[in-house]
Amino acid sequence: MSREDFNYSSILVKDIMTTALISVNLTTTTFQIAKMMDQGGIGAIIVKDNDGPVGIITDRDFAVKIAANNLPSDTPVEQIMSAPLITINHSEPISAAAEMMSSKKIRKLAVSDNGKIVGLITSTDLVNQLAK
Repeated sequence: MSREDFNYSSILVKDIMTTALISVNLTTTTFQIAKMMDQGGIGAIIVKDNDGPVGIITDRDFAVKIAANNLPSDTPVEQIMSAPLITINHSEPISAAAEMMSSKKIRKLAVSDNGKIVGLITSTDLVNQLAK
């Protein structure tokens, strides 16, 4: 698949997104988040408030916000999450996801279907698709 094919692809976000999601509330500590990420082998967790998604915490948030600022392990996720949560509709082409990630300088996008978060798509997902 060439770069041109990738940009105008008919492959949709829902075709390559990850549907296994973990979510936490605003008061979950960074220590708890780190354990979940380690045990689950994942790089992002959705943060909810009253069952509604409000942000995301990623492995990069740990490096940039926690480690760099020497924050304690009991810091609530609310203080370091990336918010607001940036989403893309599940029926968008993956080229739209790539464009959004590039323009927003992010590596992970929450995927929505009728306002509900149903998955996550990452820059790695896009690269893996391009490499096929």
